[in-house]
Amino acid sequence: MTLVNSPHSALDANLAVALDALLTEQSVTRAAARLRTSPAAMSRTLGRLRRTLQDPLLVRAGQTMVPTPRALALRDEAAAVVRRLGTLLSPGEGADPATLRSAFTLQAADLVGAALTPGLLHLARQEAPGVSFRLRDEELEAGSALRDGRIDLEVGSIDHMAPETQVEELVTLRMMAAVRPGHPLAGKALDPARLAAAEHVSVSRRGRFTGPLDTALAGQNLHRRVTAVLPSHLAAMTLAARSDVVCLVPAALPGDPESPLTHTAAALGLCLLDIPLPLPPLTIGMAWHPRHAADGAHQWLRSAVRRTLRAPGST
Repeated sequence: MTLVNSPHSALDANLAVALDALLTEQSVTRAAARLRTSPAAMSRTLGRLRRTLQDPLLVRAGQTMVPTPRALALRDEAAAVVRRLGTLLSPGEGADPATLRSAFTLQAADLVGAALTPGLLHLARQEAPGVSFRLRDEELEAGSALRDGRIDLEVGSIDHMAPETQVEELVTLRMMAAVRPGHPLAGKALDPARLAAAEHVSVSRRGRFTGPLDTALAGQNLHRRVTAVLPSHLAAMTLAARSDVVCLVPAALPGDPESPLTHTAAALGLCLLDIPLPLPPLTIGMAWHPRHAADGAHQWLRSAVRRTLRAPGST
C-alpha cells in the first residue's frame, strides 16, 4: 500500500511514523511527546506532510484539532504501515523447535557421524519432531560446500576453512589403543616397544600408512608394522574386534565425561589402552557459514550438536 498518490512525492519511514502519531493523537503536542521530539519539530513535520499529501490533515476546531476526510481515510493505513515497519525492523525471534520442518545436511567422518546421530535423533524426538538429518562423509571441500549451501554444518577436525567460516571448538580428545579381549596387549600396561611390535591398522582416506603415532615411535627409535590401511574408523574397529590388529580410537581426556566417540568401540567389546607416548590431542569442532549465524533453526542444530558431543548425559 502507498500513502501517496503522486508519482513525484514519497513518504519516508519517519514521515509515516509521524503521520500515524498525528492522526492518532490529533494534537501536535501529544504527537511530539509520543515520538520524543519537540512540538516545534513536530509542527514542521506536519507542514511537510501537508505539502506532500496536498491536504491540511488536521485543522483547528476551537481548542482542538480535528482530522480532515483525507486524514480519516489514511488513519488505518498509516497505522498498518507503522506496524509493518515495526515488524520489519525488529530483531528476529528464535525459532520454536517444535514447529521446525527442516532437513539438515551435516558433513562428518564416519566415527563422528556414528557418535552424533543417536544424540541428534533423541533431541529431535524430544524437541523438534519435524527435523531430519542427512549425514555426508568428508567428500566435499567444506569451505565451498558451506558457502554454497550443499552442507549446513561441518563437524569434526576443522581445518582448511574459508576465511569467513565460523568455527566453534566442542571437545578435545586423546588417542587410545584399542584391541579385542584376549589380545596379547590386553590387560597389561603398554610400553612403547610392545605397542610397536604389534600389528596395526591405520585409518586414512588417502591411503597413508603413517601418522602421529609413527612420529612418536620414531622418537623412541621404534617402528610399527601397519598391515592394513582402511578409509573408515568403523571398519578399522571392526577389524580390531575380529583379529589381533591394534587400532586407534579417540577418547575423553582423563577426568572428562565419557565421549560418545568411544561408544562404538565399547559396543564392539574393544579394550582401550593408554598409549605411553606424547601424541597430539584431537579437537572436534563445528563450522558453518555466517549467513546461518542468526537463523533460529540453525541455532537449534548447533545447540543439538554441542549438547550431544560436549555433555552426552544431558540428552
